[in-house]
Amino acid sequence: MFDPLNEKKIVVLGFARQGKALARWLPTLGAQVIVNDGKTAEQLHLNTADYPDVEFALGGHPESVLDNVDVVCISGGVPLDLPIVQAALAREIPLTNDAQLFLERCPAPIIGITGSAGKTTTTTLTGELMKAAGFKTWIGGNIGDVLLDVLPFIRPSDRVVMELSSFQLELMTASPDIAAILNITPNHLDRHGTMEAYSRAKANIFLHQQDTRNIVVLGRDDAGSNALAGDAFGQLAWFSAREMVTDGAFLAGQRLVLTGIASPDRQPHVIGERGDIPLRGDHNVLNVLAACAISGVAEVKPDVMIDAVRAFQGVPHRMQVVRIRRGVTYVNDSIATAPERVLAALRSYDEPIVLLLGGRDKKLPWQEMMALALQKTRQIIAFGEVGDLVQGVARSLHADPAQVVCVSTLEEAIKAAAAVAQAGDIVLLSPGGTSYDAYVDFAARGDEFRELVNGL
Repeated sequence: MFDPLNEKKIVVLGFARQGKALARWLPTLGAQVIVNDGKTAEQLHLNTADYPDVEFALGGHPESVLDNVDVVCISGGVPLDLPIVQAALAREIPLTNDAQLFLERCPAPIIGITGSAGKTTTTTLTGELMKAAGFKTWIGGNIGDVLLDVLPFIRPSDRVVMELSSFQLELMTASPDIAAILNITPNHLDRHGTMEAYSRAKANIFLHQQDTRNIVVLGRDDAGSNALAGDAFGQLAWFSAREMVTDGAFLAGQRLVLTGIASPDRQPHVIGERGDIPLRGDHNVLNVLAACAISGVAEVKPDVMIDAVRAFQGVPHRMQVVRIRRGVTYVNDSIATAPERVLAALRSYDEPIVLLLGGRDKKLPWQEMMALALQKTRQIIAFGEVGDLVQGVARSLHADPAQVVCVSTLEEAIKAAAAVAQAGDIVLLSPGGTSYDAYVDFAARGDEFRELVNGL
């Protein structure tokens, strides 16, 4: 089938996971592809011969790479204020990305999920609920597969569950059939600059819906998500752990309830009990309610949900128990790249905690999290770039200086934690910062944590 990108000259900007998928897929459409990245082939560990139909311009961003170009495809990690992107805008070259291209071509209904926290857990569980209902389900986007890789195999009867980041949504002009915003709390302000800009990027997940049958699912308990309700074009559904909603999923005492447009007969149905959720923390109760509301409006019946909820053990690097050694439980929460996520983890434990904070700050507020951490921890061990920041916040809160120590690396932090932790304690890697001071991503950081802990 002819594609509008056939014979177009396209620059793929950034050669990480999404850029690689674009470099594989675009030539199959007959496009002329140029990959541009500021890193060299050696830095990218790239053998250009693996991409025989692609031209590479590496080691910088010369504006000449835009000459006679029809489209620029931007990987999620590439900021829009990069000079080469601004030069493309000045030349009025259209910008797009892998998620936009997929949405424009996918033959199956798409569920899109975003949020400041919980989106990977919710996306993964929603996918499991869709599978439990008998749908052939594809899960990906900002997690797992770049969905362009599997696009040729998707059929109209299938379902797609897609995690979308604010980086992807920032320039998108297409929205999925069902769009969910779990929450909007301070995150990625180093990229977006202001909460207004960050919220606006998130809202793109539904602002381009054009059918009154489209559905928006929002977190009732979150002010940032709630504030966007008036902009919804289609139908609205909610999830809440605090109040009864007329459409969506809510917690009534200890019962998980589905109702309204999320219910097959629009009547309330009990899905199960809070105790059926195997994951720790109030935030995971919200994630489960969100997944039930989303899959409910996607025509999954409540009686098939509970078995999938009971069987769900979460996803790696999210409050994942790595090992119990000498009575101490080591937990990998490397995904916690913002203080808000560390707060959620801290609130999930009553046991004494040895907390490992680290990484690179995203220009987010740390005071509220540190105040709770100082109450709940036996020791805070900071590693990486945020060490001085953590100690400074602790001083501003008049903490005992001995409660916060700084080391250089994650390995040193684990050794220090093992030395101070006592039987019954939790050693919690919940960094609060990104991994980019020392690791390619949070998963690499979590993998090293697991390896080092298992090596103790």
